Amino acid sequence: MLENTSYENILKRMLDRVPNSIDKRQGSIIYDALAPAAAELAQAYIDLQNIENRTYADTAVGEDLTRRAAERNINRTPATKAIRKGIFKGSNNQPFNVSIGNRFTGNNLNYVVKEKIADGEFKLQCEEAGEKGNFYIGKLIPAEYISGLESAMLSDVLIPGENEENDDHLRKRYFHSLQSESFGGNIAGYKEKTNELNGVGGVKVYPVWNGGGTVKLVVIDSEYKKPSNTLIDNIQTSIDPIQNRGQGLGIAPIGHIVTVEGVEDKTVNIETNIIFQKGYTWIDVKQRVENVINEYFLDLRKEWAESESVVVRISQLETRILNVVGVLDIQNTKINGAGQNLILSEVEIPVLGEVTSV
Repeated sequence: MLENTSYENILKRMLDRVPNSIDKRQGSIIYDALAPAAAELAQAYIDLQNIENRTYADTAVGEDLTRRAAERNINRTPATKAIRKGIFKGSNNQPFNVSIGNRFTGNNLNYVVKEKIADGEFKLQCEEAGEKGNFYIGKLIPAEYISGLESAMLSDVLIPGENEENDDHLRKRYFHSLQSESFGGNIAGYKEKTNELNGVGGVKVYPVWNGGGTVKLVVIDSEYKKPSNTLIDNIQTSIDPIQNRGQGLGIAPIGHIVTVEGVEDKTVNIETNIIFQKGYTWIDVKQRVENVINEYFLDLRKEWAESESVVVRISQLETRILNVVGVLDIQNTKINGAGQNLILSEVEIPVLGEVTSV
């Protein structure tokens, strides 16, 4: 639309309407009178184009997209706080029980004790929302002195923190809602409701997997890793609590007995023959090779929920390794000892084991 409504085109059309008997050259009275009006009209057309883009879901961004999606009850998911495991020890390396509400600092982030897991082990919640609470592993410093505490360590991610849902993901969910109508108890409904839960990165639904009325959900966490038992328990409680199975006290309809499981890690060992560029050895490139393989595996894990099974392809591995600085050529690549692609089961995701160059 804007191609025909530029300042130049508008001004030309205006001047074309003025008789040729009148001086229309730049600097003339009529030219100077029409030019400001043409500029304002051109800006008005630009504003109209922006309004149009803000109206439709495929071009709307930010708050405009949020409001458009909300019309179909698709709400932008807010940032959530990471739940981590804290390990505390007192004298003689014995487990030490801190108090609920104690606060600790690690890597410039604060964590507060929320729940006891076992002696010396507690659930901690990051006080800041988002993925930033997932990364640090190491020593914790108490915000206030705790008598008898000798060491405090932040370890496992129990429920990953998530950033606020971005525009691309929200737009994808919006259009998916138009293509596949969810209804209480159908596959689309289970996918929609499970993916909305904190810490879930994707889900596969297996209806009537163990007879009529049974449903199995296999989930991957929001970091595209095998979910913790804590996350699985939280999902199970939200969907169909164990103690009240089939009674409709969770998201699942009455009569549906739902079992929640996590994806399984499949260790993938890579053996290959790399020819190095002059001045490089395996020690020089090993870390970069592992990095590109891990990036490839992450891409595969992101696609896991929408694919029947994940395939680790030799061609992809070799292509990515060839782009590593210091690698001249590559050949005879094997995956878990076999010179062929590795096809994982429906519930498996690839995790890098050993990488060797022979």
